[in-house]
Amino acid sequence: MTGRTADPVLVEIVEGTLASVEKEVETAIARTARSPMIRDAHDFRAGIHDARMRKLTGRSYSALVQPIVRDFPVDTMRPGDVFFHNDVYLSEGGIGHLPDLCVTVPVFHEGAVVAFVQAFGHHDDIGGAVPGSMPSHARSAFEEGLMVPPIKLWDQGVPNRAALTIMTRNSRMPDSLAGDLDAECSACLMGARRLGELFGRYGREAVEACFDAIIGKTTETFRRELLAKIPEGVHVWEDYAEHDGVDEPRLHAQRITLTVDHSADTPLTIDFTGTSPQAKGPINHAGDYADGVFLKKWLAPILRNLADTPQRMAELDVNEGVVPLIKMVFPEKGTLLTPIFPAPTNARTFVILRLLGVLAGVLAKATGGRMPADQETIRYTGVYGESDDGPYLMREVLGGGSGGRWYADGEDTIHVVPDSRNIPAEFAEARWPFRVERLGLAVDSGGPGEFRGGLGYDKHIRMLRDASFMSIADRSILSCWGVNGGRAGRPFQVTVDGVEMEGLVDDFPVRAGQVIRIRTTGGGGWGSPYDRPAETVAADVRDGKVSFEGAREDYGVVLTGTRDDVVVDTEATERLRERLRETRPAAFFDRGPGYPKLSGGLPYAEVDTV
Repeated sequence: MTGRTADPVLVEIVEGTLASVEKEVETAIARTARSPMIRDAHDFRAGIHDARMRKLTGRSYSALVQPIVRDFPVDTMRPGDVFFHNDVYLSEGGIGHLPDLCVTVPVFHEGAVVAFVQAFGHHDDIGGAVPGSMPSHARSAFEEGLMVPPIKLWDQGVPNRAALTIMTRNSRMPDSLAGDLDAECSACLMGARRLGELFGRYGREAVEACFDAIIGKTTETFRRELLAKIPEGVHVWEDYAEHDGVDEPRLHAQRITLTVDHSADTPLTIDFTGTSPQAKGPINHAGDYADGVFLKKWLAPILRNLADTPQRMAELDVNEGVVPLIKMVFPEKGTLLTPIFPAPTNARTFVILRLLGVLAGVLAKATGGRMPADQETIRYTGVYGESDDGPYLMREVLGGGSGGRWYADGEDTIHVVPDSRNIPAEFAEARWPFRVERLGLAVDSGGPGEFRGGLGYDKHIRMLRDASFMSIADRSILSCWGVNGGRAGRPFQVTVDGVEMEGLVDDFPVRAGQVIRIRTTGGGGWGSPYDRPAETVAADVRDGKVSFEGAREDYGVVLTGTRDDVVVDTEATERLRERLRETRPAAFFDRGPGYPKLSGGLPYAEVDTV
């Protein structure tokens, strides 16, 4: 602590400067990077941390500074130094899989380190068994690519050419990798200069007092406005990844026991006991390092759904201030969240993104449903092969629907990675040998409810040359669950000329002329679909979000006419809804039809009852 009370006006100036610098770093990366994943899909993040390694910015998540300071003491750092790492097990939980490359730059004032600027993103290829460095059937981290523990990539402004040569030599896309790293290093160095100017203008003591105030404000706001809405007690919820790429599909459980004690200094305890053993395949996540500090900041945005209004929720950032409010209890080594090296991790999104839903589910139980239904997670689909310009890799992160909320429908085709996006069809067709024949909403994919789940994508790609299809995706069996009487959305599905793919695919051959059809997940519904106004359902049909059949079967709404001239048959609708309420009683949670087909995990009723 600085021992000085921060000036409130200066706090606003510093907070705005931090947000501006973070955005400037990300903009610089987006404009100068070379890979489509970084430049176009925006699958990268920047973050600013203080000298005590506390995350100061809250617009997005970021990696951690702890592994850098652990291996390179602060007093040995010099201006112009750039540190690099992607080693999952030596990242203190901040890196999930090897394609996430992390760059860290110290900020100096009067010769001392006063902050850190960091960027990490998902890069095209860092070696390993398959293009893209995400082998879906990997049994070991050694199959997934080049592991780099924290190293000094630039020494006082001089790049380490040997290290860069090793990394690019291991990549199938060396020029892309080199360009992205140059972009990230240069952007973070620029951000460090900007922050250095802030310290030069106001002095270290005053700026660090503002850092304390910014973090303290978050702690107090979350405690007072959000956590106070959770009743005291113990609440349990469990959800599942459905396959790991090696074993036959089954339930891989992620369980949270949430204990709420408002009188305690740390009011929330999140206990992961009951999480399944580590998988043979690559769905593990090394989350139990640094007291789970990365997971605390990763999960905390779910708490914002407890805000009084959506507008207030959007105002709440997540920085280091959430860490003192959460205690995490991890099971013994050897589970999905506590894997033992060299357990593979490249598809760890199956676990870490599912945990967002698990926390939302346990909070829904605790608060009587005042949380969104389950939302899409993340999936990578793509093709690779040979073009006239040599080998290519097209990999895309396609979003899906978010869950219905107690006050509104879910959002269509959102991306769980903030600010990320799909690759524009025009750009893709100009760069790779295929045509995008359709990119639209997947009709009926959103979970039925009083507030409907958001819709997923419906994308059709016609190959112009022979290639190989790849996919890293879950929710291809299990659906996004509905809550408070809402129904589950539709799961992820890919077909190649009518042949359905599994969620984890490395190299399915696709011939020239064949069409890859991708339907991403729809979010779960909130509230009984029979309480959704019939005219709203009719509007969904006019908008192409719900079919005539879906209106009748899912919502009990009888429509006549054409899509452009939809008419509600009020009397028939009332009769049908009355019958459906009797024959289809509402459940608090609805997991969809895929759940009973799988085995494993804990008894369904034990965790699904309110």
